[in-house]
Amino acid sequence: MATMARASSGLAYPDRFYAAAAYVGFDGSADSGKAVTSKFSNDAALLLYALYQQATIGPCKIPKPRAWSPVEQSKWSSWNGLGNMASAEAMRLFVKILEEEDPGWYSRASNFVKEPVEDVEINHNPNVEPVGNGNGNTFPETKTVPAENGNMSETQDKDVVSEGSSAVSVYDQWVAPLVSGPRPKPRYEHGAAVIDDKMYIFGGNHNGRYLSDLQALDLKSWTWSRVEVKETSEASSPTGPCAGHSLIPWEGNKLLSVGGHTKNPSETLQVKVFDLQSHTWSTLKTYGKPPVSRGGHSVTLAGTTLVIFGGQDANRSLLNDLHILDLETMTWDEMDTLGVSPSPRSDHAAAVHAERYLLIFGGGSHATCFNDLHVLDLQTMEWSRPTQQGEIPSPRAGHAGATVGENWFIVGGGNNKSGVSETVVLNMSALVWSVVTTVQGRVPLASEGSSLTLSSCNGEDVLVSFGGYNGRYSNEVNVLKPSHKSTLQSKMVETPVPDSVSAVHNATNATRDMESELETGQEGKIREIVMDNDSQPMVKKVEETSEHLLSALKAEKEELESSLNKEKLQTLQLKQELADAETRNTDLYKELQSVRGQLAAEQSRCFKLEVDVAELRQKLQTMETLQKELELLQRQKAASEQAVLSAKQRQSSGGVWGWLAGTPADQKSDDD
Repeated sequence: MATMARASSGLAYPDRFYAAAAYVGFDGSADSGKAVTSKFSNDAALLLYALYQQATIGPCKIPKPRAWSPVEQSKWSSWNGLGNMASAEAMRLFVKILEEEDPGWYSRASNFVKEPVEDVEINHNPNVEPVGNGNGNTFPETKTVPAENGNMSETQDKDVVSEGSSAVSVYDQWVAPLVSGPRPKPRYEHGAAVIDDKMYIFGGNHNGRYLSDLQALDLKSWTWSRVEVKETSEASSPTGPCAGHSLIPWEGNKLLSVGGHTKNPSETLQVKVFDLQSHTWSTLKTYGKPPVSRGGHSVTLAGTTLVIFGGQDANRSLLNDLHILDLETMTWDEMDTLGVSPSPRSDHAAAVHAERYLLIFGGGSHATCFNDLHVLDLQTMEWSRPTQQGEIPSPRAGHAGATVGENWFIVGGGNNKSGVSETVVLNMSALVWSVVTTVQGRVPLASEGSSLTLSSCNGEDVLVSFGGYNGRYSNEVNVLKPSHKSTLQSKMVETPVPDSVSAVHNATNATRDMESELETGQEGKIREIVMDNDSQPMVKKVEETSEHLLSALKAEKEELESSLNKEKLQTLQLKQELADAETRNTDLYKELQSVRGQLAAEQSRCFKLEVDVAELRQKLQTMETLQKELELLQRQKAASEQAVLSAKQRQSSGGVWGWLAGTPADQKSDDD
């Protein structure tokens, strides 16, 4: 039976703090920021926000926001300036500032004081233990995963459990929510996907045996249930046990199970479809040449196509081929890529950024694990290996990944020696790694073969991890809410703990107003905060905090203005260089046209010369022929002249009588 906290005129801590927080507007409702904006100055709002975060979450451990967001920086600076202040102290300071700003808040807060902010269940939850606040009071705590320092995260039950269901309110920490219903069998290398606030788990490996069950976790009530599968008329059931496959949500009401290791593997990779309306499995009919069957591969949805990379085939041979399945035409296509492909591997992680770039991280071969990062441009189909920055993760395989905007979160994995304890995130635009949190001990989050899916809680993104193997098989669920989203631009006082996407849009104008006021250098209000602790007052001035924030904002503004002026000057120089280059280009083009004209004239003259040369060659050949004929005629003429000369000589030697007789004289003398 749940124990309920009741309010009275002397409401004790921490209930008095929760009532004050709800009165101020930190109650998670859609209009939570309006009261803060109308009642308090910017300095008071900053300090109230910081104390609320310190009281409910603890010391600031999130990274400093980017310089272009002064509001987020002021929120971070205010929170970070509180250092390691205890939660109880932060609660009392929060109430004290509220009493200074609005002395009659308690009498007007009947709606918040009559009932507790949340019904706190103490005895029913086996994971809830009383935690001291340093003042002799105790309040329940929800079980969280040990952080890097080895301590349990001190998060009040109010922040995590709401109306019997778990609602995550701490940032960048893994929380084990209270789940109900029959839990699935512990497993790893299963498939997981989220559709309509339900996380579906299919298959996996348990004690070396492949599983074929389909389980569902309602992410609103955190209740497990087994999905009943109806029999189909297919000759062979497509729902055989498998592990190392991928589960992809499709068309809003279908699940695609792609590949995986099976007891009797087929020759080619199979795609199974589960219809959430008919509760039936079927085999997807595809065309073209499908890849060979495999497990431990990656399947990434890019638009309307599935991108399959690597894995191990049925003979445990490692692969690094790339295949694409067009879900509109159901056609397979093996892609030829440029550049250096990743080495053959399995159990890696893959993600798609901007629906154009495929990222492959880590994985393992039979002998080693990797921590390399490869990027494939899906338009040019060219591989590259960019330089990684930040806290580069250690080599690992069997890790799980999920994207939140431009951030890619990586959880778990192993390196042949132990499980990886840190949760890391990669900014896919800047390719910068950072560590989100670290867990201690042999917990499911530091294991291989777990799944990681993206869902939402109260309008905010949350990551849900399930299962894994680190010496034992797990069926535990853990949840993490990232502290930074690429689309988060809400005003500090309006959404101190962001609750919905709509709140981001509603806060835009208020954010601009606050930025304007901060930039004009509004002086901080000096106040003294008196905290009653064992009847001994403690005085704390906060002037330095507000002045520090203003000076920091002014310094950042001056730095941005200086950078802007430099950029403008550089832009002018580039424009001048561009104009000069265009002028030179014009002159060169004119010169090129002139050269082209001269070249055309020379080509024409050359052609004429070639024609003349051909004619001269023909005339030369004719002259050679005439020369030969002339020489022949000359020889004939010489022969004729010689013959005539010989005749004349004969005539002169025979006399008149010989000529008349027709016989030479010496012939006649021979006859005689």
